[in-house]
Amino acid sequence: MMIGPSKALFMDEISTGLDSSTTFQVLSCLQQLAQVLEYTVLVSLLQPAPETYELFDDIILMAEGKIVYHGPRSCILNFFESCGFKCPRRKGAADFLQEVLSKKDQEQFWSLGDETYNFVTVDHFCERFKACNVGQNLAMELLMPFAKAHNSALSFSIYSLSKWELLRVCFAREFLLMKRNAFIYKSKSLQVTLVAALTGTVFLRRHLSDDRTRVNSYMSSLFFALIFLIVNGLPEIAMTLKRLPVFYKQRDCCFYPAWAYAVPAFFTKIPVSLVESIIWTCITYYLIGYVPQASRFFRQLLVLFLMHSTALSLFRCVVSYCQTAPVSSVGSTLSLLFILLCGGFVIPRTSMPNWLKWVFWISPMSYGEISLTGNEFLTPRWKKVMVSGDTIGKSILMDRGLDFSSIFYWISVGALILFILLLNIGFTIGLTTIRPPGTSQALVSRDKLTIIQGKDFEDMVNKRPKLSKATMDTPNIIGKAIPFKPLAISFRDVNYYVDAPMATREKGYAGAKLQLLHNITGAFEPGVLSVIMGVTGAGKTTLLDVLAGRKTEGIIEGDIRIGGYRKVQETFARISGYCEQTDVHAPQITVWESVVFSAWLRLPTEMDPEIRHDFVKEVLETIELDEVRDTLVGLPGANGLSTEQRKRLTIAIELVSNPSIIFLDEPTSGLDARAAAIVMRAVKNVAVTGRTVACTIHQPSIEIFEAFDQLMLIKRGGKLIYAGPLGHNSCKVIQYFQAIPGVPMIKENYNPSTWMLEVTSPSTEAYLGVDLAQIYRESSLYKENDAMVKQLMIPSPETSDLHFLTQFPQKFWEQFKACLWKQCLSHWRSPSYNLVRIVFVALSCLLFGVLYWQQGNIEHINDQKGLFTILGSMYCTTLYIGIKNCQAVMPFVSVERPVMYRERFAGMYSPWAYSFAQLAMEIPYVAVQVLVFLFIAYPMIGYEWTATKLLWFFYTMFCTLLYFLYLGMMVVSLTPNSQLALIVSSMCFITQNLMAGFIVPGPKIPKWWIWLYHMAPTSWTLNVLFTTQFLSNDDKNIMVSGEVIPMTSFVKNNFGYSRDLLPLAAVMLVIFPVLFGTIFAYNVAKLNFQRR
Repeated sequence: MMIGPSKALFMDEISTGLDSSTTFQVLSCLQQLAQVLEYTVLVSLLQPAPETYELFDDIILMAEGKIVYHGPRSCILNFFESCGFKCPRRKGAADFLQEVLSKKDQEQFWSLGDETYNFVTVDHFCERFKACNVGQNLAMELLMPFAKAHNSALSFSIYSLSKWELLRVCFAREFLLMKRNAFIYKSKSLQVTLVAALTGTVFLRRHLSDDRTRVNSYMSSLFFALIFLIVNGLPEIAMTLKRLPVFYKQRDCCFYPAWAYAVPAFFTKIPVSLVESIIWTCITYYLIGYVPQASRFFRQLLVLFLMHSTALSLFRCVVSYCQTAPVSSVGSTLSLLFILLCGGFVIPRTSMPNWLKWVFWISPMSYGEISLTGNEFLTPRWKKVMVSGDTIGKSILMDRGLDFSSIFYWISVGALILFILLLNIGFTIGLTTIRPPGTSQALVSRDKLTIIQGKDFEDMVNKRPKLSKATMDTPNIIGKAIPFKPLAISFRDVNYYVDAPMATREKGYAGAKLQLLHNITGAFEPGVLSVIMGVTGAGKTTLLDVLAGRKTEGIIEGDIRIGGYRKVQETFARISGYCEQTDVHAPQITVWESVVFSAWLRLPTEMDPEIRHDFVKEVLETIELDEVRDTLVGLPGANGLSTEQRKRLTIAIELVSNPSIIFLDEPTSGLDARAAAIVMRAVKNVAVTGRTVACTIHQPSIEIFEAFDQLMLIKRGGKLIYAGPLGHNSCKVIQYFQAIPGVPMIKENYNPSTWMLEVTSPSTEAYLGVDLAQIYRESSLYKENDAMVKQLMIPSPETSDLHFLTQFPQKFWEQFKACLWKQCLSHWRSPSYNLVRIVFVALSCLLFGVLYWQQGNIEHINDQKGLFTILGSMYCTTLYIGIKNCQAVMPFVSVERPVMYRERFAGMYSPWAYSFAQLAMEIPYVAVQVLVFLFIAYPMIGYEWTATKLLWFFYTMFCTLLYFLYLGMMVVSLTPNSQLALIVSSMCFITQNLMAGFIVPGPKIPKWWIWLYHMAPTSWTLNVLFTTQFLSNDDKNIMVSGEVIPMTSFVKNNFGYSRDLLPLAAVMLVIFPVLFGTIFAYNVAKLNFQRR
């Protein structure tokens, strides 16, 4: 943000994740910008250290959406003293300012001892500010007109660069991103190669005759080529969605206009479309045996290239208006379904209702069909005259409603180019005009709601349980009634290695392994609150992960013991809690439900439910989440809980498991000073109960830092430079480092943690010419710690090693019930997932019903074309509603996966219980979708209303939608990210499309691919659907090439469907969802794509 012409900088919570020393350096730089270069800088900070606070000139203090103070920093403490509140001596001014406005914390700062204290409201502070000198001066300044000409501060152009420069820069970025996403494009090219080889060998020209049977095969192969290149553009949805948040930010900051983003996005994909079209055409053209003319080859290549470009442009356009994954999935699938149904193959143009034939001309696939079929069938090769007097080529085009002259090839090419142009213009307009999705995090607490409803606030407060102030005093002991076993964790010579990253090797690092921790020795004892500190990148979180057993890769060396016995991760997970730095929670669960779920699965089975309920309630009150207990957690930065509420929820979920040892990684990051004090008071309370507590922390205030008992300080490179007590007012730490020659003395009232990080920074260490790690290893403190660790590593005679009769606290059935309860709540509260897919089915049913009106009535099927049309309706119905289900479930499962990893590491449940609950929860929603289809599309298409056929239809559609759903879940469980999952799923869609038995009937598939036909679930679906609806009557005859033959024999000979296969097909429909669901559950249990 600092690079560019902007002279006004607005920065929100820029210190989150930084240590206090780094924050001070960043703010010092901003101070120089403001004072020397006359920038206007407005910064919001959560926990500024005193020295950082002193860098600011003006302070804006806000509460409840109102400005309490706006003026010089030097006057703000005087203002509050005039109101009767004084900042204590060792209290940071920033912490004081945040706590003095809190009802629970204000009284401790009251300085007028001779007067009775009464709570001073925010409104009263605002009135006092307006009446004071600072407030009056501000009001006068605002009323004074600014008459001085100040043109130098104005910008007379929206963007910093010229249009050509903007375009050049955006092109450069697009090419860079394509280079870094090379794996995805290579995967797609490999996918095209494999599918092209499959298609070429399925439609392989095995004889030279060009008869009516062969011409149908050619027509199907051209249709499939179009379908594949359109469906192959689906990964563009995920790639565009992933980049939209960055685009919106840069657009709103006037980095560039939307057209400068849209134009490169289109042109840089031209090589992708060209490469994939060339691969497809080169492989399939001569395998299938199209007209062997170079001009025809390149004309087919041109059309396929334009169709692929059209598909990419269409999906980008859909995403620009839909903006979110669920809505984009619906929009893209509906667009795909419309293009397919109106493209002239599934429903010939002549079979469409007269009042709907115009839709044929607004489908890009129609022009692809016209150009490709004309390019192939209007050649001398297909000029053989039939009995009817028409040529073979002309006859097939007339049957399909595609009998246009050769000039329509170029008209179709022009139409596709026009579609590409219009879709990219629509993409640009969408990017320009549509605002990003709203991100509201405003919550109404129970207190506020009571006020809104007109109840007496004071009465309500008096009825609530009293909570202590946001200080480290008077601990509120939680979990006294629930027994636990105090345990110490000791570790000696812990080393951790990872594979050296490529960037490190490029800088000259010669080793294959990079060591992140070097011989760390120490211990955390029960009842002692320990903190791990160090500069950013020192290895604090790495050490915590290694001790907690959360690392998924790398090599760990050293001896880690629990209560003197070697650590066994399975049992250690039962008695430990780990609060991650990133707060990962199920978004559609409330605060209360999240904590109840953790307690349900992690507390002992024999515990009375009433005690468990009271314990959960007590934890929420201690962490001060009771006011928002009924609030949905939501997604970070989008909705639901704020950052500090998420952090407190993370701690509550671990506390409610009643652990003996608890690790907290950055528990105060993202919190303001008061919230950090609340959190750390709760952590202190846990340690007082006799539990072992270890935290990492970045930038603590004086008060928070001195609440810890023991400090472990690590320097960059993972080397220990101090391990020992803090002492009163941090005296032990200060004495240790000030004893090192050259280390500067700490200033009065300076934050000891900030001073400590400054004097141990790499630059100070280099300036002094010392190795602090070596100094520590030679100190008496190290020898004392080494002796203590040796003692703790010897088990006490009266203790025994950790042992549990079962791997998990709850039995499998109880785990399943808890997971099913949680999944039920998540599904019910996810309308973007469930409601959207049900609405999609309803809209699709209306579309199918209108286009196939009464064509499923067996009395209306009198010829081959009618039979082919109704089989096409079954093909579209099952395949595309199934694809929508598969696409919809993938992002839903992906969002839940990180939560599952956290809960699995915590030993809450068996992965099999989680998987089976997730699989079971989909069943009722699939049943609702099938019922919607039965009530809307079934009668409109004209299927027969008999109980047997209805039940068969329900059973077939239910199994079909279920196996598509489980297929999506299985693909997500097999892939590490959404982009790769989409590529794999699109490969599955293409295979099921080709092998469904509609594009290539089963008997026409070569014997070397017939096994794939039998493995494709859609082939069994079409078999059961068609057999149960139309093959129950042997008396039905149809007209085929002027000859009347029984429908049953024609279908058996041409499609391989018969009543004899019905029992086997019905069983296969059950096998597929069971198989996919089992593979999903196995992958969840065995695979872990989380990298730590």
